[in-house]
Amino acid sequence: MRIIKAGLLDTIQDDGRYGYQHLGVNPSGAMDRFSARLANALLGKELQGPVLELHFPAAQILFEEDTVICLTGADFHPVVNNKPIPLHHPVFIPANSLLAFTRHQEGARCYLAVWQQWELKPWLNSYSTNLKAQAGGLHGKCLERYDLIPFQKSSVTWKKAADTQVLPWKANEVVDTRKEIECLIGSEWYQLTPEARESFLEQWFQVTHESDRMGYRLAGKPLEVTRQPPMISAAVSFGTVQLLPNGQLIVLMADHQTTGGYPRLAHVSKAHLPILAQKNAGQVFRFRLVTLEEAEKKIIAQYQYLKQLQLASGARLQEWMAR
Repeated sequence: MRIIKAGLLDTIQDDGRYGYQHLGVNPSGAMDRFSARLANALLGKELQGPVLELHFPAAQILFEEDTVICLTGADFHPVVNNKPIPLHHPVFIPANSLLAFTRHQEGARCYLAVWQQWELKPWLNSYSTNLKAQAGGLHGKCLERYDLIPFQKSSVTWKKAADTQVLPWKANEVVDTRKEIECLIGSEWYQLTPEARESFLEQWFQVTHESDRMGYRLAGKPLEVTRQPPMISAAVSFGTVQLLPNGQLIVLMADHQTTGGYPRLAHVSKAHLPILAQKNAGQVFRFRLVTLEEAEKKIIAQYQYLKQLQLASGARLQEWMAR
């Protein structure tokens, strides 16, 4: 597959790079990991495998070989050879077809999975692109015009089809637009005044234009703390909600730093990180506290759903290819 026109910020990502934060290497990985895994599941592939993370305006991609693709997450109105194709469906793409995205409809990030394995070299056991380290993905950078992502050689003989074909199974999941993000209390939660804790849970926060893959800066009524003892930098993770000196909040995202010295008020639950990752600048939401048990049940249910879909989709794709 070849990039014919570069997008705004399109990179190769997988589930992330773990085990190296003590060396200062952040995990990176897909922002909306549910949608990334969903794209792989619908092709019967490994859930944590690499996908393209696309932002609008997204890249135009030429497929030089027959393949089956799946798009999930944000809706950028995808078309193949100027004909619309649906999200959350596997789609057969004949050789020399052009995938383009014509308008932004909903969500912030779209994910593209391809049936073939890409010919890529992992860095520290992950294919995720780390832009600051210029490593992982395709030469550690955003996808550019004329970039070629080669497929590994395969003995599969595809069905001879002259046109795009939507395969007859899908997932019903779409971008979740709910405006309530669940979180757990953080280590410094009780440094907030009682009034500030109440405000944290009752007010609406807006995603600002300063937000990116490293963190979402939020605009809201400033929060006050009862005391501000000196803090030693401590470990942070994807979803950590920190209080900045000006009383505003930042939610750390996939490209977060490995440690931070700001109070950690809360942590967005893993099941709701995909919802937050699909918010665009200007959108608003509020926080809701949940227990660890509630958060665990939801992420386990998500994983079980994806595994069942992966197994069923893999079997159906093999049947389709054997016809």
